[in-house]
Amino acid sequence: MKIFPAIFFFAFIFSCNSSGSQNSENKDSLTVKKEATENKAKAFDTAAYRNQLTYIANGDTTGKWPVKERFVKEGAIFPFHRVVAFYGNLYSTKMGILGELPKKEMLEKLQGEVAEWQKADSNFKVMPALHYIALTAQQGGDKKRLRMPFHQIDSIYNWAQEIGALTFLDVQVGWSTLEEELPLLEKYLKLPTVHLGIDPEFSMKFGDLPGKRIGTYDAKDINYAVNFLADIVKKYDLPPKVLVVHRFTQGMVTNYQNIKMVPEVQVVMDMDGWGNKTLKRSTWLRYIYKEPVDYTGFKIFYKNDLKKESQGLYSPEELSKFTPRPVYIQYQ
Repeated sequence: MKIFPAIFFFAFIFSCNSSGSQNSENKDSLTVKKEATENKAKAFDTAAYRNQLTYIANGDTTGKWPVKERFVKEGAIFPFHRVVAFYGNLYSTKMGILGELPKKEMLEKLQGEVAEWQKADSNFKVMPALHYIALTAQQGGDKKRLRMPFHQIDSIYNWAQEIGALTFLDVQVGWSTLEEELPLLEKYLKLPTVHLGIDPEFSMKFGDLPGKRIGTYDAKDINYAVNFLADIVKKYDLPPKVLVVHRFTQGMVTNYQNIKMVPEVQVVMDMDGWGNKTLKRSTWLRYIYKEPVDYTGFKIFYKNDLKKESQGLYSPEELSKFTPRPVYIQYQ
């Protein structure tokens, strides 16, 4: 798939009217090919892309947002879409809404959230997603991680396909590494609608047990994931992949300024902390807003955000006013 030497372009499909089709039949092949190329070029709208980035930046005057312009491969999800995802694991009702509710009820609830987001901010086309923890950190075992069986991942993927949703596979490496774990997921990541999440919280580089200390990824770790996804996109001629990186402390991501931006991968820094609105906004400002990478995400905890001193859950209308506006929303 061709990468165009411009900032970002979405291709729209134009249908010719009947008279145009009849006229084209009388033209020589070179002329038809030339016109097709010209029409395709007209379909790319640099101004619309820039306007959407400005909209996402939401009036920021610091120069941090929007992030610097760069090449983006045709077919990318952002910036014209927003993703609303349910997160969890089928082995546990405590890891998120995805594993807590029965399938039918869960999918209906997800579609309801998508509708609310679409109503709150029509500047994006909202896409549903299932964000599945395919590798869970644990305190037992030699590498403190447990790989989910493929048949379970298959189930999540099939559920997503039923409602036209994206699938995200999330990895918590424990004492393992991205280099060891990501290649095992290539059979899924080569599918056009499957994307990746990585969780620094459970990357235990210093030998601590998961859950006893917050882990970390450096830019070089994140860049491994970026390069891995970019290679898959090139190898299988796919639209760009989305890489979600969870974050709620300074130390979870180091050397953020060195994270690579490539046309094949869109990076989302996802504000993963829970608590009341004041605490969550503070975390957002310190670790997401102040250290811009590419796009931003925000996680809502159905239960933990309602614990003591809660101010309720952030609504789509409230989050749509954040600077920058998050393009990835995750419910746990």
